[in-house]
Amino acid sequence: MTTIQDIAHLANVSSATVSRVINKNGYVSKSTKEKVKQAIQELDYVPNSQAVSLKKGSTKTLGIISTDFFDTASVLLRSFTMEAQKEGYNVTIFITNQNKQKELDALEMLKSKQLDGIFLLYRTNEWEIIEKYEKYGPIVTLNRVDSDIIPSVYMDQYSGYLLGLEHLYNTGCRKIINLYSNESGLNTQIRIKTFEEFAQKYHLPSHDPSLFINLAGTKDGAQAARWFHQQTEKPDAFMCASDSVAAGFVAEAMHLGYIAGEDYSIIGFDNIFLSEMLDITTIHYPVDLQAENAFRLIYQRLVNKEQQVQSLDFKLIQRGSTKRTIY
Repeated sequence: MTTIQDIAHLANVSSATVSRVINKNGYVSKSTKEKVKQAIQELDYVPNSQAVSLKKGSTKTLGIISTDFFDTASVLLRSFTMEAQKEGYNVTIFITNQNKQKELDALEMLKSKQLDGIFLLYRTNEWEIIEKYEKYGPIVTLNRVDSDIIPSVYMDQYSGYLLGLEHLYNTGCRKIINLYSNESGLNTQIRIKTFEEFAQKYHLPSHDPSLFINLAGTKDGAQAARWFHQQTEKPDAFMCASDSVAAGFVAEAMHLGYIAGEDYSIIGFDNIFLSEMLDITTIHYPVDLQAENAFRLIYQRLVNKEQQVQSLDFKLIQRGSTKRTIY
């Protein structure tokens, strides 16, 4: 491997002069600079990126950790990366597949100064383990977390989920089934609580959350549609934790002869392309702006300068999978 000393020997200058040329720091005459550049080109010298990072105290690289590559994750990744690039940062993605050690390996890169900061989308390890790494660089999470150490760009799921439930009620739906996601997630716990309070408020029948829980994608939605087909007394509406689940339900139900918005109502969550493509009513969840806010919180810590974050709100997007408001 070519070193600075090799370049200095070929250019017949000191190592300090070569260093000034490479780092663009300090005065070097034009003729000497040209000799050094010529030697660099002849020797095909490439600076050691890790050594440069250690010297400057910054890698200009951020990490994104996720358990999987969900539909919403792609939006988050794109928005975070584009915002980071505006400030000259690159982004490395770590998919852990719920492997705790893989997540720890990424966190260790923060500790060893191979990353400047981390945006944690979906975690595997306990918070008390993750919190120990925050002293090595900023960690911001998408998750709802009660922590004085790790900031979050979490949005209150209660208000967003209630928007959908209220819309179903206002269009005449009284037998509502919820298709929940990860049972251990705080978002799911909040949504279960939201429905229980909603059902109590309007004196509606409730149901055991375990009926449909841990649903993650279109296959799970399709399975729920087949359950719907088998029922003699059918529910009239479904509230989903994601657009992917809603899309799977709508597609399979159509195959079985049921039309969304006529034979039943269904609402998704996120407002990703699937909901627009299949004309599914959904809750717009501004995950793109969440990602931008996450970068700004990380960048604020890195440059020690306050950054402006955006105010975020949920919004009902009414499409053809629910009836028009009648109450």
